[in-house]
Amino acid sequence: MTSAPHTPNAHPYDDLPRTPANYVPLSPLSFLPRAAKVYPQQTATIHGERQITWHETYQRCRRFASQLAAHGIGRNDTVSVLLPNVPAMIEAHFAVPMVGAVLNAMNTRLDAATLAFMLGHADSKVLLVDPEFAALAQQVIALLDPIQREQLLVIDVADGEWAGEAQTIGQHDYEGWLAAGDADFVWHLPTDEWQAISLNYTSGTTGNPKGVVYHHRGAYLNAVSNLVAWGMSPRPVYLWTLPLFHCNGWCFAWSMAAHGGTCVCLRKVDPVLIFTLIARHRVGYLCGAPIVHALLINTPAEQRPVIDHRVEAMIAGAAPPAAIIEGMARLGFGITHTYGLTETYGPSALCATQPEWDELDIAAQAERHGRQGVQYPLQEDLQVLDSQTLAPVPADGQTMGEIMFRGNIVMKGYLKNPQATADAFAGGWFHSGDLAVCEPDGYAKIKDRAKDIIISGGENISSLEVEEALYRHPAVMAAAVVAQTDERWGEVPCAFVELKQGATLSADALLEHCRLHLARFKVPKQIVFGEIPKTSTGKLQKFVLRERLKSTDPTP
Repeated sequence: MTSAPHTPNAHPYDDLPRTPANYVPLSPLSFLPRAAKVYPQQTATIHGERQITWHETYQRCRRFASQLAAHGIGRNDTVSVLLPNVPAMIEAHFAVPMVGAVLNAMNTRLDAATLAFMLGHADSKVLLVDPEFAALAQQVIALLDPIQREQLLVIDVADGEWAGEAQTIGQHDYEGWLAAGDADFVWHLPTDEWQAISLNYTSGTTGNPKGVVYHHRGAYLNAVSNLVAWGMSPRPVYLWTLPLFHCNGWCFAWSMAAHGGTCVCLRKVDPVLIFTLIARHRVGYLCGAPIVHALLINTPAEQRPVIDHRVEAMIAGAAPPAAIIEGMARLGFGITHTYGLTETYGPSALCATQPEWDELDIAAQAERHGRQGVQYPLQEDLQVLDSQTLAPVPADGQTMGEIMFRGNIVMKGYLKNPQATADAFAGGWFHSGDLAVCEPDGYAKIKDRAKDIIISGGENISSLEVEEALYRHPAVMAAAVVAQTDERWGEVPCAFVELKQGATLSADALLEHCRLHLARFKVPKQIVFGEIPKTSTGKLQKFVLRERLKSTDPTP
């Protein structure tokens, strides 16, 4: 055997070669053929009465990829999907990058103009559409540049679980299109793990949304990080309460392939159906924003089937109220709190539990679990830093700084937006925009978004602290606190409150409740009852509430 040629002045350690035998670019695509080989008859996907094995899933994805290639789709082309959590959505997470293309999973609750901006900005070549969104897709396509509109390949994805009109607008039907594909299509992993795998747009609450680009390396690492962070058992059964269009479902489609798991599809959040599916399929894991968990907590007992097995719930958000964490614990669900952003592939921080927490009462446990915690297992670092100096803040639980990330589970950057990319990565850290403190044990706890701090008479008021007090009232389902203009104080807290079904509560009674838990200057000056606008992932849309307040402010 001949040795590799020696490079002058190179150390022998550095002179060892990188070859196909000892180096393969990281990509979550590698999980799929392994799942098909190791668990061929294991159910990969359940949708209604339909079940698809991992062997069949691999074949379907190769057919899908072969059809894309035949249409000329290749490296760095964008394929967009306007789909709920159905099998085709999961298959797209593998098939699209198999040909080097980039998957753009679109938020199905956005308006036509915003979706048209995204399709145009991404220069999408293909669009998959569910019948529920066919009319919306027609409006979107009509707004596109004429050349892009003419060249766009539209695929209708029929779904037997959709009870509405089966409207078709595309050139092909998904199942027929797949059947004509090649189940033995030869595909390749990316030659560079830094290659783009997906494109996810931010909410765009101010100006046009930004396109967040993920790479194969980050998707691979976060998919595995999910398994480690959650301690997921082999071949888990996972219920898709989380939209797959949200940060690519936090990478869990790829996680399930890595672990040979089963995905139970769910078109929309329906708490009674969620409990039914948990019992029927012995679901062990689900994810969601605090509002999703609140819906489960408030489902009447008579509408919930008996669940005789352990269910683990991952809750994510800036700061889920302790009442939500307590309520899930009382349902018998284990709670894992994670935190992240679109720019960090979804969850990138974890409130890692400690054994001594088990000795605490449930309220104290909820307080511990409500923190954002530490970096995810395969994320390099999370720090609470001074936004200007980038120096770590003291671990005193009082000094505010900004949560910042560094590592492989951070986006490549914003598509076609170099200035926003540079700003986000200033100083070698990703700036989250979330204000937090560092607790004495080193765990981060968010106090507010930078834009959500209320400055009243020179005093900083955390809107999250006020919301926490509101949530502790048993009649409150959801609460959002924003700044309201005040002639004397500059700003004061205004609370928007959504009550639980059938509950009654006066503003005076709720204000009195707040006075028991808050300093007087933090108590809301106004309570507005009614349904609170939410994003498709259950986050409360404070920007809508701010605009609502502006429209009612007296003219100076």
